[in-house]
Amino acid sequence: MISRLFEAGSHFGFKKARRHPTVTSYLYTTKDGSDVIDLTKTEASLKAAKEVIKQAGSLGKVVMFVGTKDEASKLVRAAAEQAEVPFVTNRWIGGLLTNYSEMKKRMNRLEVLSAEKASGESERKYTKKERVVIGREADKLEFNFGGVAKMPRLPDLMVVIDPRHDHIAVAEAKDKKIPVMALMNTDGDTSDITHPVIANDSLQSSIKLVVNELVASYNEGKAAFVPKPVTEKPAAPRRRPA
Repeated sequence: MISRLFEAGSHFGFKKARRHPTVTSYLYTTKDGSDVIDLTKTEASLKAAKEVIKQAGSLGKVVMFVGTKDEASKLVRAAAEQAEVPFVTNRWIGGLLTNYSEMKKRMNRLEVLSAEKASGESERKYTKKERVVIGREADKLEFNFGGVAKMPRLPDLMVVIDPRHDHIAVAEAKDKKIPVMALMNTDGDTSDITHPVIANDSLQSSIKLVVNELVASYNEGKAAFVPKPVTEKPAAPRRRPA
């Protein structure tokens, strides 16, 4: 794994001036003014993160992936769709976690509009002018909530690529006591992250390697998940007539 991390450029940190004090123990050296990440530490933290996300999959937990910056968004979306987990890759909508009940109404609205369009009901139900307006509404909802529309409840674990960039998502997860797993560079504060993986979070090769490793572990765990059987409630005893 270390050789693969090296080839992906995962060891490239930022300039020393940008270093956050909490990442010092994850560094190997500083070269030409830039920090070099200790890939033995990265390998160990990635291994630990993979076990955590694998267990989440095996227990049927809801895992959300977040990566909205340009370098990460397409990679995160592809990985999340492969794992069939909720994701946010366009932009984080404030209150998505902390005001979830209200956000869920918008997700449900998107589900209704999508179903009406797929069934052809919208053609019968609305005028041409109304369909244009509703189409714009659906496009906006899809952009904001498309990746989380089918999320059944608040996530049990959130995976973030570059928590500095998506700091609002991290803050909301912290507020709701949702553990956060993050790929983060040397400018990040590890004290806000439950499961930090210190590696380059700007190179697509590094992002892709780490995200794919996490998704593979999640899928491995999910394959072993056995849903609890739904048990019917016993019928209430009939009252004898007086």
